[in-house]
Amino acid sequence: MESKNTWDLSPLLKSDNDLIIKKQRKIIKEQNYKFINKWNKRSDYLTDPKILKQALDEYNDLQTYYAAGGNEGYYFGLRESQEQTNPKIKAKLNQVDDFAKKIGNDLQFFELRLAKVTETIQRKFLAYKSLGDYKHFLERLFASAKYQLSEPEEKIMTLVSKTSYGNWVSMLGSFLSKEEREVFVDSKKKEKKTFSELFILINNPNKKARDSAAKALNEVLVKYVEVAESELNSVLEFKKIADELRGSPRPDFMRHLGDDVDSEVVDTLIKAVSSKFDIAKRYYKLKAKLMNVKKLEYHERNVNYGKIDKKIKYSEAVELVSKVLANLDKEFYEIFNEFVSNNLIDVYPRKGKRGGAFCTHHLISQPTYLLLNYGPELREVTTLAHEVGHGINNELVKKKQNAINFGTPLSTAEVASTFMEDFVLQELMEESDDELRLALMMMRLNDDVSTIFRQIACYMFEQELHKEFRKKGYLSKEEIGKLFQKHMEAYMGSAVEQSKGSEKWWVYWSHIRAFFYNYSYANGLLISKALQNSVKKDPKFIVNVKEFLAAGLSESPKSIFAKLGIDITKKSFWEKGLKEVEALLVETEKLAKKLGKL
Repeated sequence: MESKNTWDLSPLLKSDNDLIIKKQRKIIKEQNYKFINKWNKRSDYLTDPKILKQALDEYNDLQTYYAAGGNEGYYFGLRESQEQTNPKIKAKLNQVDDFAKKIGNDLQFFELRLAKVTETIQRKFLAYKSLGDYKHFLERLFASAKYQLSEPEEKIMTLVSKTSYGNWVSMLGSFLSKEEREVFVDSKKKEKKTFSELFILINNPNKKARDSAAKALNEVLVKYVEVAESELNSVLEFKKIADELRGSPRPDFMRHLGDDVDSEVVDTLIKAVSSKFDIAKRYYKLKAKLMNVKKLEYHERNVNYGKIDKKIKYSEAVELVSKVLANLDKEFYEIFNEFVSNNLIDVYPRKGKRGGAFCTHHLISQPTYLLLNYGPELREVTTLAHEVGHGINNELVKKKQNAINFGTPLSTAEVASTFMEDFVLQELMEESDDELRLALMMMRLNDDVSTIFRQIACYMFEQELHKEFRKKGYLSKEEIGKLFQKHMEAYMGSAVEQSKGSEKWWVYWSHIRAFFYNYSYANGLLISKALQNSVKKDPKFIVNVKEFLAAGLSESPKSIFAKLGIDITKKSFWEKGLKEVEALLVETEKLAKKLGKL
């Protein structure tokens, strides 16, 4: 496999000023308004299933090629991730967003009217066999009807969402991405690092380097905490207003509705995980003992224990992930090979580039792209595997589903990613001696704790954050910080220091602006552990896993999992996954004692 390590965006546009943009916009506008003008004046598709089938086939064609700004919209969304501080790209992205939003507003009548047909007609549509490919799409529309506003009101909400929400969040992200600090990268050498690079450095095995990076991060967070206070209160108020207008029974309900998951299922997950916070506390106590400190500094919670000091080049990480995927399934390997050889992965951190990692898709007719901020640390291999899991999920859905069913609900979106991630960790552990095995087991536990317990603690922080905001009307940075520390300490326990600046670490955490996103990480990992166990017992079960991954939005997660023999409505299911984590903790404690570490 070969890669130039930056995205090849030429399947979308040749450059930022590609002359084809004007032509593509004209086609997108023509195709969308052909549909709009045809169906906006008709009502027969709202009563006759045969005519609805025709309308949905045409709507599906729009979603395949001409939605959301087409290639231009996707291209400049990706370019903005590469150069967050480039005003020319921001301007172009704003232009195409405005173009797409105008069309989207004019188009939304179709789903809004369809959602509000009578229950008698709903049953007729759902029973009509020729609408089978669109059945769950219709089910979701009908479920959302109760919380939809009128067509003019929905248009207003769409138009104001950017200024009342999106611009606030992107402003803070842009400010943070511009920050650089000179810090120690080892005991003696100093270098200038970007904000995203500082987050890599706080996990450095050299304490002077990670403490230097943490100090720099805290300086940045202090600099922007007052901005973040205004920003977060503004988006909390926007969410409150939206919920009141829609009649949402609770702040997180619209997330559950959109993710096609029952609130009761999420509540059961939250209760199951929070009741086992002692697993995370035991892990941090173990880590503190192994690192010979009374308490871990807050920023040290993810530092690798032991000698995992070898650097892993990106090319080596690609080979390792390739090996694991090939052993699991030939098609997994082939999809990953296409990502690498077609330059669909942007690999290394740069000034102005968005931090973290993601896998993204737009239309079913377009490529999947992955973004990394790859450093040479071992855990970057699992980050690669995680995002590749998302990518494989996308590509399998593409092959089996139509454009309307393309995607995955957030409630299951993290299953594929954590599934691949865990198998890569297992590969790293298999040929290790006891010392390295202990280090890798600790790393795996760290990932489990971060993915399950930390994310649920964040979800509970969000729940209280929205509750307190709606009670008080405004929350100061100090109040937000206290709430944040309260919930971080709830799962970390006394082995992690909370009093030296952690109250400001909510400032950068983008997921709390996405509203109740974090449960999906725990949800996904605990489900994927069940799938992993099934594959380990019977490698042929991978066929079932692929069937789940390819289902997309064609069925509810509850129905998909039921076909695999998984009942996500029972607390006992989530407890099985938690027992897997606890068993690994017990095994790690035993190995540490065997090696005389405790």
